[in-house]
Amino acid sequence: MNNQSNDPAQFLAELFRTGQEMMRQFTLPNTAGQSDGSSTDPADTFMTASKHYIEMQQTYVKQMAGFWSNVFNVPSDSSSRGSDDDDKRFKSEAWREDSRFDLVKRTYLAYSSYLQDSVDAAPLAEKTKGQLRFAVRQYIDAMSPSNFFATNPEAVQLALDTNGQSLSEGMGLFFKDMAKGRISMTDEGAFEVGKNLALTKGTVVFENELIQLIQYTPTTETVHQRPLVIVPPCINKFYILDLQPENSFVRYAVEQGHTVFMLSWRNITPELGHLTWDDYIESGVMHAIDVAKDVTGADKINVLGFCIGGTLLASALAIMAARHEEKVASMTLLTAMLDFFDTGEMGLLVSEQSLAAREAAIGKEGIMQGKELAFVFSSLRANDLIWPYVVNSYLKGKTPPAFDLLYWNSDGTNLPGPMFCWYLRNTYLENNLRVPGKTIQCGVPVDFAKITAPTFLYASKEDHIVPWRTAFASARLLSGETTFVLGASGHIAGVINPASKNKRNYWADGTADGDADGWLSSANALPGSWWPKWSDWLTQYAGERVPAPRVPGNKKYAGIEPAPGRYAKAKAG
Repeated sequence: MNNQSNDPAQFLAELFRTGQEMMRQFTLPNTAGQSDGSSTDPADTFMTASKHYIEMQQTYVKQMAGFWSNVFNVPSDSSSRGSDDDDKRFKSEAWREDSRFDLVKRTYLAYSSYLQDSVDAAPLAEKTKGQLRFAVRQYIDAMSPSNFFATNPEAVQLALDTNGQSLSEGMGLFFKDMAKGRISMTDEGAFEVGKNLALTKGTVVFENELIQLIQYTPTTETVHQRPLVIVPPCINKFYILDLQPENSFVRYAVEQGHTVFMLSWRNITPELGHLTWDDYIESGVMHAIDVAKDVTGADKINVLGFCIGGTLLASALAIMAARHEEKVASMTLLTAMLDFFDTGEMGLLVSEQSLAAREAAIGKEGIMQGKELAFVFSSLRANDLIWPYVVNSYLKGKTPPAFDLLYWNSDGTNLPGPMFCWYLRNTYLENNLRVPGKTIQCGVPVDFAKITAPTFLYASKEDHIVPWRTAFASARLLSGETTFVLGASGHIAGVINPASKNKRNYWADGTADGDADGWLSSANALPGSWWPKWSDWLTQYAGERVPAPRVPGNKKYAGIEPAPGRYAKAKAG
């Protein structure tokens, strides 16, 4: 840097130049092993297009650096300021009180708009443009002046006010996170699974190398004859459905008189790195269904799958249908995809080239690290789930507050490589599950149309992981009667919306004509939680009330340990 390096504007210009070079290296197409350097992979097309746009950006940065070097003490004139009214990063008055920082902020916002407009104007295929848009947004978010001490007036002032103590404490937090290999989003010492999380009383009645099955203790004198088996996502712990008593979906279901069984997926270790998608269905979902049916003596059971747990569950039901096994009375799918025609930004991260590399590395045996998956999901909302914690922890020295949802979000699970690779190829990359007979699972061709059980489909309107229209599309693949409900908020907050709090709203009873937007325009907007709507629906298929069981399990499946069990407490390595 030159002798003006103490000026925040000059510092930001240097950051931009450094970032441009980093982006140039990232976006160069990988031509290893190709004599002519050509590639038909969409990701390479994206990379090639990116290189040209980075060159455009470098020209822009040079122009802006010249502008900065000739502008000093620029008045904070709102007419020339970028639109930051709704940007949480720049809410503090400190960004407006000092003209230098105001200039940095406004220039950054203008630069961000320039990059985004350039992508939107690019003559590229839609998927390639989407990939470029995602990469550029990651770069823009990372280069925000709020993320760097020298260009964050709040962090600078705090360091002055505390005689550098904030920076010292921030450095300590940084090294703690370096040792963990991830950014802390909450005070992790404030929580312990089984102590103040996952508190609903129950007993593990079955376990194998892949799952534990929890039977929850009834709280009513009578229960419905048919139990409810819940299949949670296998990329996180099950207790998102049982965080605290006041927001526990499990507790709510138990209070409605259901005998609830919950799968708790194993946190995969190296010796289990050979497990496949079929193992997750056969040893996981279908074995849990058989145990619940045996323990309760019910003729049929009700099942619920959340996110990828819903994909696994629907696959299991299609397999059972092909085997002429009639064990299920109803199915509930929460924010789950069966037809992966639109997977949002997640789908942009999967290409033939990237998946082939992953298959070569762990496709036959190995582990997909839970922390890597967690980072991918966080990157979809980096300004909410990454950078605020970098700023508050490392720049300001503030320990993150205790928040149960973010603790769960950080408590990921490892997956076996063969299972993970099969899932990505047959869903996000090739969308094979929706095609009747296209996939062979557990030895039989899978066809979702063979599922005739009535199905309750739930989606969240602002879901960035499972777009609600994609969840809606499941109805056209199933043969049974479907009921669709759309909740407000996102992937997690939309699902975990306790009836007792009467928050948010949902849409229901739209015209089922196969068109998602047509359904929404005809649906009724209703206040509060969708849980009672689901409970009323489920009661139709739950059977008569019978005396609640006095002890968990039966002679064959005796209690092993109290809920939440060992598998839920195991940490990913």
